[in-house]
Amino acid sequence: MSLLRVEKLRKTFDNLVVLDSISFEVPDKTVTALIGASGSGKSTLLRAINLLELVDDGQIFFDGQDITAVETDADIVRRKLGMVFQSFNLFPHKTVLENITLAPMMVHGINKEQAESEARDLLKKFGLLEKVDQYPDRLSGGQQQRVAIIRAMAVKPKLLLLDEITSALDPVLVNEVLETVRELKNDGVAIVMATHEMGFAKQIADQVCFLYQGRILERGDASMLTSPKAAETKEFLLRVQQAGRL
Repeated sequence: MSLLRVEKLRKTFDNLVVLDSISFEVPDKTVTALIGASGSGKSTLLRAINLLELVDDGQIFFDGQDITAVETDADIVRRKLGMVFQSFNLFPHKTVLENITLAPMMVHGINKEQAESEARDLLKKFGLLEKVDQYPDRLSGGQQQRVAIIRAMAVKPKLLLLDEITSALDPVLVNEVLETVRELKNDGVAIVMATHEMGFAKQIADQVCFLYQGRILERGDASMLTSPKAAETKEFLLRVQQAGRL
């Protein structure tokens, strides 16, 4: 059984169709890359999976549960999800350690000693242990984004959602963030990521979904990025290649 199954999802904003009959599945321990031009629906889809956007029609099944059902408790669902946004969203008045331990302690009821020990283990794993007592404004953009990823992983999510996590970074900082994602992939973390980094998606994705005007126009394995079938996919990838991101 797939960890995530999306069926015929539809979402509109003021009569503008943003998601149009979106269907796909995410097996456990796999990486799905959502690609497409800005405005194609990638971020809205991720927000819908995280129950930050109510959908107009369709269903989302996560970990065996229909999470779009009326009786669903979104807070309980989100305890099994991690989401990282473009803009880091770290608390500026809290240290790296405090940012990472907040959710495990406040949401999951883990005691402070255990939460801090596990946070330090994660920081060590991803090469940031020396930043444990720093505040976000003392970190580079790449370091802030990696801390945001670690914070999401601290609650041990069954699925990690990544929304264009490198788009706000200087190009020289992109690789360090992508290397963190690569390590998560190697650890068997299930990931759905919206990205413009096609070269990275080619290396890491088990499944690629090309969104065009709110629909999944083409879906396949990573070979789709070099051998697309749809004319719209070819045109998009050509533009990406000309921008030096493929």
